[in-house]
Amino acid sequence: MNASRISKRIAAIAESATLKVDAKAKALQAEGRPVISYAAGEPDFPTPAHIVGAAAKAVLDPKNHRYTPAVGLPDLREAIAQKTLRDSGTEVSANQVVVTNGGKQAVYQAFAVLLDAGDEVLLPTPYWTTYPEAIALAGGKTVKVFAGSEQGYKVTVEQLDKAKTARTKVLLMCSPSNPTGAVYSKEEIAAIGNWAYQNDLWVITDEIYQNLVYDGLKAYSITEVVPEMIDRTILVNGVAKSYAMTGWRLGWMAGPADAMKAAANLQSHLTSNVNNIAQKAALAALTGSQDEVQNMLQAFDRRRKLAVSELGKIDNWLAPMPQGAFYVYSDVRGLLGKTWNGKQINTSLELCDFILEEVEVALVPGEAFGPSGYVRMSYALGDEPILEGIQRLQKLFG
Repeated sequence: MNASRISKRIAAIAESATLKVDAKAKALQAEGRPVISYAAGEPDFPTPAHIVGAAAKAVLDPKNHRYTPAVGLPDLREAIAQKTLRDSGTEVSANQVVVTNGGKQAVYQAFAVLLDAGDEVLLPTPYWTTYPEAIALAGGKTVKVFAGSEQGYKVTVEQLDKAKTARTKVLLMCSPSNPTGAVYSKEEIAAIGNWAYQNDLWVITDEIYQNLVYDGLKAYSITEVVPEMIDRTILVNGVAKSYAMTGWRLGWMAGPADAMKAAANLQSHLTSNVNNIAQKAALAALTGSQDEVQNMLQAFDRRRKLAVSELGKIDNWLAPMPQGAFYVYSDVRGLLGKTWNGKQINTSLELCDFILEEVEVALVPGEAFGPSGYVRMSYALGDEPILEGIQRLQKLFG
């Protein structure tokens, strides 16, 4: 790409590292190579049949062949408001909801609505790879606050307070976390929420994984635990992960009326309404049977235990048990600075390239989410490939 022909703002954007690794793995699979990919955060289950049925019915209704309100269908916005009350413990009206083309658009619009040039965003690290790019597109500056495996990948109020400056405007929260699977406790959310309120900060809370938690835990929302933050919080969510609907591209944002009005104005020029068929499918997802969601959750629970148990058999590979989402974020610093099969490996990026070349297993390196020394593995794939891929790693590093 000739950078001089492209705007500096867009030329500076990095390709999504997770999608890049997944695309490379799929290209190798297409060549006939037996690559096992743990790269994509995508359930391997089909979208539940009742959701697909609702979409099929919607296709035949001529009303869905036309423009609809840019902010979303009224019945879907009402269903989202009910879900927000049910799962986030927060009361919002349907008028405080904007339906978006996936959670990514909601994240981008939230930053675009809140940030002016030079405003700072506190970003707990490891982070989802899209956050820094969305912040930069909005003119903001990312301030990374790192929490390693020794503290369960969860930042503390003390760390946040140390990183805050006069330019800090927003704190990004993601619990359960992508990429780590960490879930902040009610007490931790309360401490962070009260700190944000006392410092007059906005919070953008990404709750896309809120229904994927294990061991009887609950993913608490800041607005539920610290109600004072309701007027300074934008909640981002969607159907992609819990309902195996990644390809349907249906997310949303909910928050204070003025922020949602601004987001609606932006979306009216950016994309207008989300695909009506996907909106009807999402309505069926939120209001219909949740049995398939529970079945998927049980499968993810089984798979996370399998993955962590098997990874634990590899020397110097530290895999904490995730409490939510469907990722294991391993600390592999103990494998670095050594020679493997005659090759010196110093970074997790080099390690992932080495693993792909040697045993045809695709992992995402820590550099995609923050510092080197870590790798992300998605266990949103079948039990057999999970086991097969990790056994290849066991042999490689045995």
